[in-house]
Amino acid sequence: MWKLLAKFVLKFRLFLLIILLALTGLMAYFASKVQISYEFAKAIPTDNPKYQQYLSFREKFGEDGNLLVIGVQTDKFFELNTFNSFNKLTAELKTIPHVEDALSVSSAVNLIKDTATQKLTSVPIFSKTISSQQELDSSKNVFFSLPFYKTLLYNPESSAYLIAIRINKVALASSLRTEIVNNIIVKANAFTAATKIETHLSGLPLIKTLVADRIKREMKWFLLGSLALSAIILLIFFRSVSTMFLSLSVVLTGVIWSFGILFLFGYKITLLTALIPPLIVVIGVPNCIYFLNKYHSTYKASNNKEQSLIDMVSKMGVVTLFCNLTAAIGFAVFALTKSAILKEFGAVAGISIMMIFVISFILLPAVLSYLSPPKKSQIKYLDNPWLTGLLLKIEQWVMHHKKIVYGATVIILAFAIMGVLKLRSEAFMVEDLPETDKIYSDLKFFEKNFKGVLPLEIVVDTKERNGIRKRGLEVFEKIDSLSQYVSQQKEMARPLSIAEAMKFLKQASFDGDTANYLLPNTSDFMVMSGYFKFKKDSSQKNGLTNLVSSFIDTANQSTRISINMADVGTVRLPEILNGIKTRADQLFDTSKYNVQLTGGSITFLEGSKFIIEGLKQSILWAFLLIALCMLYLFKSIRILFCSLIPNVIPLIVTAGIMGWVGIRLKPSTVLIFSVALGIAIDVTIRFLVNYKQELPQHNNNVIKTVSETIKHTGLSILYTSMVLIAGFIIFCFSGFGGTQALGWLTSLTLLVATLTNLILLPVLLLAGTKDKRETGV
Repeated sequence: MWKLLAKFVLKFRLFLLIILLALTGLMAYFASKVQISYEFAKAIPTDNPKYQQYLSFREKFGEDGNLLVIGVQTDKFFELNTFNSFNKLTAELKTIPHVEDALSVSSAVNLIKDTATQKLTSVPIFSKTISSQQELDSSKNVFFSLPFYKTLLYNPESSAYLIAIRINKVALASSLRTEIVNNIIVKANAFTAATKIETHLSGLPLIKTLVADRIKREMKWFLLGSLALSAIILLIFFRSVSTMFLSLSVVLTGVIWSFGILFLFGYKITLLTALIPPLIVVIGVPNCIYFLNKYHSTYKASNNKEQSLIDMVSKMGVVTLFCNLTAAIGFAVFALTKSAILKEFGAVAGISIMMIFVISFILLPAVLSYLSPPKKSQIKYLDNPWLTGLLLKIEQWVMHHKKIVYGATVIILAFAIMGVLKLRSEAFMVEDLPETDKIYSDLKFFEKNFKGVLPLEIVVDTKERNGIRKRGLEVFEKIDSLSQYVSQQKEMARPLSIAEAMKFLKQASFDGDTANYLLPNTSDFMVMSGYFKFKKDSSQKNGLTNLVSSFIDTANQSTRISINMADVGTVRLPEILNGIKTRADQLFDTSKYNVQLTGGSITFLEGSKFIIEGLKQSILWAFLLIALCMLYLFKSIRILFCSLIPNVIPLIVTAGIMGWVGIRLKPSTVLIFSVALGIAIDVTIRFLVNYKQELPQHNNNVIKTVSETIKHTGLSILYTSMVLIAGFIIFCFSGFGGTQALGWLTSLTLLVATLTNLILLPVLLLAGTKDKRETGV
């Protein structure tokens, strides 16, 4: 069948090339429409209860992740020039398009009791222009008399101050977010230049935007880097510019198709899908090497160009098909998970890898048929003395040192398993960024001075319409007790809730007396009732009623407790949440109240769990499907086990090294195993197919066949392994720790897989051969 396909491709080469070129042009048009994602892809399934709770929260109270914060730390904050510069910064931030508000010390308000109208008037504490230090000191004293702002806008112990910037959520979901964030950064840098005070910026809008923009930049550099590296390796191997450009045209066509497929599926570029184009280059180049290696070796033996092309397609077509199929399975199994981010990556990567096979199957023989036969200099690499010598040494080890091979394998496995036992599973929201990165260091600044900026929300549902109004003080007391418990957690900031608003209201009602910053009792409500009403549609709103409006839903049934917290990781976070939930159950009667924990921190935790579990499942699926492919290809249980053992060992070794060096199992590192398995099995397939083809030619003499397979297939295996390893090494230059880990750990896995397939696999094939013959595989 493969010979017929080879003749078909060569006979209709021009027609096939025109069709391929036309379809590639169409895919290039689609590729130009691909957009970058400005939101973290949904890691958590949309039907997950925690995600549904999060959506319900956003419907009632709005977006929880649209705050960007700017922080400074200085003892000179309340010096006139410094404060006026900070005041100017706050005012300028409000003028940036799509910035809805900027709250800081300089824009803080006080509530003044108006006995004539029995209303509270919202009055700025600081004037827009302050002309004297005496005026500033007077306003400062008023500000410090309001406990409501303490730890929310400033930390008196560390002299740290912040600006909370609320950005329009619609603009945040669009490409406008980059311009908005950059404008904010420009304003912050101008403040630093004027005052010599360093500014720190953080919050989900900033983190998401800067990460998305870095992904876009890295994707371009990785793609260019992988192409440049591939070009250099191909030029060194084949000593032919035309062969190099032919191979690059194959992988570039594959890259265009991968972008086009991404668009046709309706997906955007994310941290994971950005890896697909360079991966296509890394996987596509070995296709070219195997095809060209077979073409050159056959031409060297026969000096017949047409027959060499037919042999290239007929003999390497099935091998490359199954190699690409197993590699595609290694990626496509991610589409079987429940995580959207993995589904997108798996579907596009799997289809793109199969397309690179189709492209190479058509493009290589068709174009080679138009080119001149290879020159002697182009096939000189087939007699590389260094690699030939290495393969002869490998042959000696396989034939004469089997016990040493087995012994070394056992020792390495034992060492690796000890490391596997040390593996921990834990993820952090920004852990893939290096500690020296400003995003990371600024986040730690806010964790140190304000206990973090990552959002956690507690929703208290009274289970009845107007329940907040009816139960009043009872609800406030319970919320205050729960807030006090939360405040005691070292990783969590003081919560902001309706209870804090009521304390502020009481202080204002009692003429600003700091001693009255307390939760009002029943008698206090009698005094305060004229100054405050729970109406969201009030015609005269003050700052406090605006605050209350954002913390109570329209039905007066539910209220929220907003908390900022540190990036504590997926191990500590469940402990904190369980503690809060336990305390909430003690305070709130479950027959009268429903208390839910939600927000960005919760969805991150659930998403990380789903990604890790999904990746673990994908490894099992990849293993099973690849095993079925191997069984179909070789139709032998013995060969199946011989093929799987050399590919399981590299995975165990990699996991062991991760355990020994302290690399945790997290979404970015679990990804490595199924990817590496799908790619590494290619080496096994190429070796075993060649072994199967050579066996009848040597009268089923296993020893002779293994020896010849090492010599003939080993060379192309070494070349392609070098390409794959070098290709993945490129990812080590990423600014994201997860991508770096993908690079060097996958390269390590492929290196070990090359050794096990060239040394251990032949030893396993020789095991149990009594008369040095075998009737088949």
